[in-house]
Amino acid sequence: MASDAPAIWLLTDNKPGHRNQLKGLGNRLRVHAGATVHWIDAPAKKVPLWRALTGLAPAMDAALPAPDLILAAGSSTHRLLLALRRKARAKTVVLMKPAFPLGWIDAAIVPEHDRVPAGKRVLVTQGSINSITPLARITNKPEALILVGGPSPHFDWNDDVVFEQITHLIRTYPSWRWTISGSRRTPDTLASRLEELAGIKITVVDPQRTHADWLSHQLAASRAIWVTPDSLSMVSEAATSGVSAGLLQLTPQQGSRVAHGVDLLVERGHVARWSDHATVMGDTVHDSPHRLWEADRAARWLIRTFLKRGAA
Repeated sequence: MASDAPAIWLLTDNKPGHRNQLKGLGNRLRVHAGATVHWIDAPAKKVPLWRALTGLAPAMDAALPAPDLILAAGSSTHRLLLALRRKARAKTVVLMKPAFPLGWIDAAIVPEHDRVPAGKRVLVTQGSINSITPLARITNKPEALILVGGPSPHFDWNDDVVFEQITHLIRTYPSWRWTISGSRRTPDTLASRLEELAGIKITVVDPQRTHADWLSHQLAASRAIWVTPDSLSMVSEAATSGVSAGLLQLTPQQGSRVAHGVDLLVERGHVARWSDHATVMGDTVHDSPHRLWEADRAARWLIRTFLKRGAA
């Protein structure tokens, strides 16, 4: 591209997981290509189906620079992405397996559990792209983080099972300090039980009161992290951090693609199962040889494929 600073449009549906993917990828494009990123609220831009089908762009904010790349995450961004696909010099990229023919856009970045074959215009990722940066150094302090999700179509959720595993960890490793956070999906009954655990060595965090960079800061202060497996995004964030990570145990739904994606991260050594909690909580901080940073890998791929720049 001729521009010294490629312009990237990020089409968001404002769902936290999808926004996190775009943020992670946009951050790495800024680092490697000097790109400028521009957020666009896709649901606020009402696009009729005929515009999406014909590739006729709607009027956009005049202050936006002409895009070199247009990235979209979330199905409700697809109409706008398709309507913009004929925009001069812009390349369109979707961050999921789309419900429309791949040939309608320039590229797709798809998690491997969606079983889309890799190709010249398809990058397959391990887990979900996210905005976590791997830590250069892991603390030696006995600080552990527990992230709790909630009911999902991919695992049989059980409040009692999750709570019992958390209390088992706390009893088994009494010298550790613990930080526990639920999520928007955590049932109120379980959230209340977790709040009752708060004490001198246990901090229970209200997820509604955390700032945007809370997770990154907390990971930097942790030597171990435990997550429920119901959210591939949450598991991928733990795996990307480089902190020793383990999964609380829940029964997967038969045939779940997300559960299969979690299994693949386990098989590659990015996260450990509940049965291996002694290793996760071990005295030695291990530097994993299986470094995972898919936002960085995807950014370099986009640069090579479309921006014609060598990654830094």
